[in-house]
Amino acid sequence: MSPLGIGVLGASRIAEVAIVGPAVELGHRLVAVAARDRGRAETFADKYGVERVLDSYQDVIDDPQVDVIYNPLANALHAPWNLAAIAAGKPVLSEKPFARDHSEAVRVARAAEAAGVPVLEGFHYFFHPVTRRAFRMAGDGELGEIRRVEVRMAMPAPGDDDPRWSLDLAGGALMDLGCYGLHIMRSLGSLGLGDPAVTRARAELRSPGVDARCDVELEFPNGATGLSTNSMVAPGYSFTLTIIGSAGEAFVHDFIHPAADDRLTLTTAGGTTVEHHGTRPSYSHQLEAFAAHVQSGTPLPFGVDDAVANMALVDAAYRAAGLEPR
Repeated sequence: MSPLGIGVLGASRIAEVAIVGPAVELGHRLVAVAARDRGRAETFADKYGVERVLDSYQDVIDDPQVDVIYNPLANALHAPWNLAAIAAGKPVLSEKPFARDHSEAVRVARAAEAAGVPVLEGFHYFFHPVTRRAFRMAGDGELGEIRRVEVRMAMPAPGDDDPRWSLDLAGGALMDLGCYGLHIMRSLGSLGLGDPAVTRARAELRSPGVDARCDVELEFPNGATGLSTNSMVAPGYSFTLTIIGSAGEAFVHDFIHPAADDRLTLTTAGGTTVEHHGTRPSYSHQLEAFAAHVQSGTPLPFGVDDAVANMALVDAAYRAAGLEPR
């Protein structure tokens, strides 16, 4: 199939690993980029071989050689520019979270469905073999009856001017990190545990309304429990997934960056084994799946309804922590 022409909204830090590297690996074209500061867009284009710099995000969306849009803007800008791309008939790979809250997610999802335009929320971790293996273990009974799921995410504090600290831009630890943990809980729920519900949440604030840390406890209909811990003020990076069952425990060492650590440790009554599932980046697996869907209709593992449900759970967690949704 012909390479896809990709338009990039903004010159974000995440774009190098999330879209530039995968596009180069898979042979797709980086056609256009725009940023609020044209100089940043020009630097980005020079560094990564983007074909041209345009004056605005809308210009990127309207470019006739752009087939799909990659949207890594600040959280509050995901929905507005996803809607603009949908209106132009351009499929969107949107960074998570899908929107600032559940109601905004519903607007985007309904627009995408009405227009028949694919929009994928970028939960790249889901596409990597190490995650797929952990989920299979949970779903096929290899771990026995699932009793506990823990997702622990931590990172050092971003700079003071980072949009993740802005309430207006829908920042916060639960938005940036916790959306992953809640997505994992829901994904495991679909394998037989049932839909998880938030039972308790506790937030530590950086500024009014903006959580530097947020821990969320959940319960599944079968009685299993879940814990999602999220800190943007930790000494270092750590992104682990633990699934505990009556017959064993699966531990994914770094589900966000499996290219750096692709281990899954399985512990059962028979002992402990360490599996390796490949250091190809999860973002490459994601773009490969997205491109196959756009070009040939290959089904994706989740769509816009999943994004709506995930934002509903994010909102519920904020309310449980005594905060308003973004």
